[in-house]
Amino acid sequence: MKKTEVPQDHSQSLAGQRKPLYVLDENGRYTTELSSGWDAEEVVLHQALEQFQQQAKDALRRGIAGETSPLEYHMYTKRMDVTVLAQSTGLFKWQVKRHFKPAVFHRLSTNKLSRYAYVLGLSVDELQQLPATGVDADE
Repeated sequence: MKKTEVPQDHSQSLAGQRKPLYVLDENGRYTTELSSGWDAEEVVLHQALEQFQQQAKDALRRGIAGETSPLEYHMYTKRMDVTVLAQSTGLFKWQVKRHFKPAVFHRLSTNKLSRYAYVLGLSVDELQQLPATGVDADE
């Protein structure tokens, strides 16, 4: 993208802030230029956030039904997927998926629970529970 083509669509997600983009200047060299956002980027961001919200609702329903552990729900509310959670905790993806099984999750060591809690920004107690109020699983 050329310096003169940097989008300035005043994206709501940037909340008035601007971010640098790498662009080509008039001499063909890479430099940075500040952008206030791009409409296409805004649409994709909102779609991704809606997907995480839907995945969290689905995980909450499955958690209430005893089909998945609270870990899956909390992962989605923190806008993570299995790959990101695995990389953040230093575990393998197959281990994270296995920990979605309620019986396996309830037997996890304090060390593993603490790793998950730290990465998700929760206490171990919060990690082990689904939200009690304020969330409607039927939405």
